[in-house]
Amino acid sequence: MKRAVFLDRDGTLIRDAHYLKNPDDIEVIAGVGEALLRIREAGYGVFLHTNQSGIGRGYFDWEDVRFCNLRMLELYGLPMDFFDDVCIAPELPGDTTGYRKPSSRFETETMGKLELSPAECWMVGDKWVDAETGLSAGMRAALVETGKPIDDDVRSRADASEVSIHPDLPCFASQSLNLRE
Repeated sequence: MKRAVFLDRDGTLIRDAHYLKNPDDIEVIAGVGEALLRIREAGYGVFLHTNQSGIGRGYFDWEDVRFCNLRMLELYGLPMDFFDDVCIAPELPGDTTGYRKPSSRFETETMGKLELSPAECWMVGDKWVDAETGLSAGMRAALVETGKPIDDDVRSRADASEVSIHPDLPCFASQSLNLRE
């Protein structure tokens, strides 16, 4: 593996349910499972980096998040070990001691461990904090419009930072990675 895609979960891979605890509440996004397979088959490492402050707030626990991740993979027909690694950041907003995005600690550590070039890596999410994470790690970044609405301020920041914006993950795979269906 020489290149990788780091992905946000809520709003990027599945609909954002706000403090998702119950795997039965997961809503898939059309085409995401197929896009993930195309990314993997093109030789990219695939990593998940998700902020889950609901753990830190006591709304749910690590197992709830793990079960939701496994259910998501099941709904997309993907193997349970699909992701090369998963980073679940339980910290509350404002806590800069761990892995909570916009910290790029997970990306930086992973690229170092696997000897990946940041120029060959992407961070994809639905919020500016996701793009900021990738940019601070020296990676390219992209936003998808399947989660939080992207306002004019974020569009301006994205344009100034060369962050691409796509309707969804399948469009990102086709347009930014040149992976056709």
